[in-house]
Amino acid sequence: MAITSANQLELLQTAEAVAREKMIDPGLVVEAMEESLARAAKSRYGSEMDIRVKIDRKTGRATFTRVRTVVADEDLENYQAEMTVDTAKQYMANPEVGDQFVEEVPPVDLGRIAAQSAKQVILQKVREAERDRQYDEFIDRKGTIINGVVKREEYGNVIVDVGRGEAILRRNEKIGRESYRPNDRIRCYIKDVRRETRGPQIFLSRTAPEFMSELFKMEVPEIYDGIIEIKAVARDPGSRAKIAVVSFDGSIDPVGACVGMRGSRVQAVVNELQGEKIDIIPWNEDVPTFLVNALQPAEVSKVVLDEDAERIEVVVPDEQLSLAIGRRGQNVRLASQLTALDIDIMTESDDSARRQKEFEERTKLFMDTLDLDEFFAQLLVSEGFTNLEEVAYVELDELLVIDGVDESTADELQTRAREFLEEQARKALEAARELGAEDSLIEFDGLTPQMVEALAKDGIKTLEDFATCADWELAGGWTTVNGERSKDDGLLEEFDVSLEEAQNLVMTARILLGWVDPEELAADAEEDVDADEEDGEDV
Repeated sequence: MAITSANQLELLQTAEAVAREKMIDPGLVVEAMEESLARAAKSRYGSEMDIRVKIDRKTGRATFTRVRTVVADEDLENYQAEMTVDTAKQYMANPEVGDQFVEEVPPVDLGRIAAQSAKQVILQKVREAERDRQYDEFIDRKGTIINGVVKREEYGNVIVDVGRGEAILRRNEKIGRESYRPNDRIRCYIKDVRRETRGPQIFLSRTAPEFMSELFKMEVPEIYDGIIEIKAVARDPGSRAKIAVVSFDGSIDPVGACVGMRGSRVQAVVNELQGEKIDIIPWNEDVPTFLVNALQPAEVSKVVLDEDAERIEVVVPDEQLSLAIGRRGQNVRLASQLTALDIDIMTESDDSARRQKEFEERTKLFMDTLDLDEFFAQLLVSEGFTNLEEVAYVELDELLVIDGVDESTADELQTRAREFLEEQARKALEAARELGAEDSLIEFDGLTPQMVEALAKDGIKTLEDFATCADWELAGGWTTVNGERSKDDGLLEEFDVSLEEAQNLVMTARILLGWVDPEELAADAEEDVDADEEDGEDV
């Protein structure tokens, strides 16, 4: 098959036809032809040669050229594609390293094998171009809903025709009881698009929370226009879901807008999700209020939020417990996903029993340490005193409001409390010294003798040891691994040292040791404040 004038135009016509069929740039097809012809020419002239082919985009004429590069004498390796400066002087004037000498060579006569090889190169290049086009098209549509037609099912995975390519709906991304037949129409969420050697892989989902969000965006114009925003979605696919919405227009009820006239809007989403029940909840910045809404239809009596632990305790009436938890824990699990908090649910009777236990423990503490009778100790607890430090160092007037307590009684209570605390401190200090705690740590402002004892038990005996601690090692914290939160116990956690207090203590120790320059620290803090102010102005 020689490249003659008769078939030169056929090259361009073929390139145009292939480009139209595959919906790619004709230039890419011509480049593939050039590469395939060059490869065939190399098999004719020798693989060591640098043979290049250029096809004229107007006439279709293919020009074959041989390229030789000028290199230094010591770098000469390939005599067919390289030549030294001295050799190059025979062909060009004033040659320099890096120059190229190009000469035209006769077109090759492609044999059957060479023609087949050229065809494979063209097909490969066309396939690569087609894959790039598909990837570029679908990567822009990631995070949106797409309509497709079911082609077949393989091992539970559904292969979907999405127009210019195929996508896969894995079986774990299907709503449980769904089944499809070839040519069924299907609506899915494009969860991911990956570039792989076998071509772009488009992964679909019908269980993703984002799928529900996009469906509501299609059904509720206010969401599409940005008047209503979906703040959070939690799903148990095919069974139940909760969606939190907020309105930026006071005249529009976000829940009512999502439900629609006679439930038409939400029903359209429910039908698409195979009857999945949807609770539409008003979002609130106040976390406890939002949680009360999220636990609907159950009623909530009391909410206690622990922001540091990202946990929340919810107290419900005894008869509401099963409703709050839901079937197989579904209601509380969805509420937890919606609020991003761990939720502990207890009944009012359990809460009452816990508070009674705490009351008895504090009563016993005051009876044992202050030598009080049970009635007097209960009076202290009822007035809100929880520990000896509060009794010892509170203003005297706060003790005088207790029935039956006069000034002399209040003085006696505080004296007993202070003496007990001083004795505890003395014992803790002796224990710390026995453990090897040094004066630099004992005399450090901010640490009580009990704290020093706890640190010494863990091997922290000097101020240098203390300065190397991380704040979370002292105050404790939470670690999330694979979605599971675990508690990190702090050395000083039992003394109610917060993370911020731990940071200040460690930083003070480092300044005293000369590890940190306080002026640099102040300058850094100023820069942070300025940056925050600039961000605020931008907003």
